[in-house]
Amino acid sequence: MGGIRLVLLATLCIADLCAQQPGAEVSYSREIRPIIQRNCQGCHQPAMKSGGLDATRYEGFAAGGNKGPAFKAGAPQESVMLAYLKGERQPRMPLGSAPLPDDQIELFSRWIAAGAKDDTPPEARETVALDKPPIYHLPPVITALAYSPDGSLVAISGYREVLLHKTDGSGLAARLVGLSDRIQSLQFSSDGKLLVAAGGTPALFGEVELWDIASRKLLHSVTLTSDTVFGASLSPDTSRVAVGCADNTVRVVDTAAGKEVLKITNHENWVLGTVFGVDGKRLVSVSRDQAAKLTDASTGQFIENINALRGELAAIARHPTRDLILIGGTERIPYLYTMDRSASMKIADDSTLIRKFETQDGGIFALAFSPDGSRIAVAGAADDVSVYQTETGERSATCKGHKGTYAVAFSPDGEQLATGGFDGKVRICEVKSGKLVRDFVPVPVETQVVAAK
Repeated sequence: MGGIRLVLLATLCIADLCAQQPGAEVSYSREIRPIIQRNCQGCHQPAMKSGGLDATRYEGFAAGGNKGPAFKAGAPQESVMLAYLKGERQPRMPLGSAPLPDDQIELFSRWIAAGAKDDTPPEARETVALDKPPIYHLPPVITALAYSPDGSLVAISGYREVLLHKTDGSGLAARLVGLSDRIQSLQFSSDGKLLVAAGGTPALFGEVELWDIASRKLLHSVTLTSDTVFGASLSPDTSRVAVGCADNTVRVVDTAAGKEVLKITNHENWVLGTVFGVDGKRLVSVSRDQAAKLTDASTGQFIENINALRGELAAIARHPTRDLILIGGTERIPYLYTMDRSASMKIADDSTLIRKFETQDGGIFALAFSPDGSRIAVAGAADDVSVYQTETGERSATCKGHKGTYAVAFSPDGEQLATGGFDGKVRICEVKSGKLVRDFVPVPVETQVVAAK
């Protein structure tokens, strides 16, 4: 996969260099659309058409919004969109963000002057909208799950959407269609009013979506970096959400304003998980660089690594009421640490370690604490999802029948465990026994009809 990605990126870079030669025709699909995706679609999309503009599709972009068409082909000097990008009209766009670099604005101007053509290949054209949710012919891989605090709903990741299912088994309650191709993490606020969905579209943008559950409306879409984001966590007061990024950073977003407020640069590789401490003043993040880093959540200042470096880390969870951190990854062993060190740190120190659990049969992708903190669930490449007693480390139950599990969540009463992964099924298991209660495919799947030759 890494080799294919590098070859693809190299090919795209060569194509971009060729396209940007003086006099070369500007490509909407290769040059203009990616800029729009990263900088404009957060506010101008079907779920939240600020100014009446939908910039997710060429047709919507061309139609414009409340101020009329966004551009006039062949006449950049008469194009409203360019005036907003240059600051000739107020407020300057992108709203609340740094102005686009001059060379990007020049790309828009050249593209409009050359006729503002849409060269998007048919297979890459947008086909998903609020009134046209995704059509599935196969169940999608499930990468995120979350129960609402009252236990009435379970949120499940889909393609370009979050599916809200009723936990009584009666089916779909809502489909929250957004921008991101992939949803990598989900979390409800403690009062159940807000749902955070974090993910993105690989090699294009990362996104944090903030949904109002009562109205099923998108409050904010915050685009971050040029790749998918991971491991979202809400601060205890729900005022901030942190995400890990493929550019080795942690980004913190203000949930009320929908704006990035902090960029943390302490890691040396992709950051795949984050958790706030109980009081919200500290943050722990885990990365492929093997470190679980403790950081001041207000300033981003690095405090220390809480773990001894062993293997790449992919998952993290925090005890519901204590500053105890559970981590795991490629080493296949879950470790329980405390955020508070009892003695001065030494090189290669592991004095914050509380417990080491048994080795799993595959890499660890997801971890969860039960609501009372008495149990943990460990999921990943192994066929089984294991449940352990937090205080003793003893395995208390095993949920079987999985083939690669990427998401796990306890029900609010702690009696059931929801899992999801590679085969596209959600499995609900009994926590005490591991017995399967029920399973289901969370998306409507249409059967493809193949015409006879």
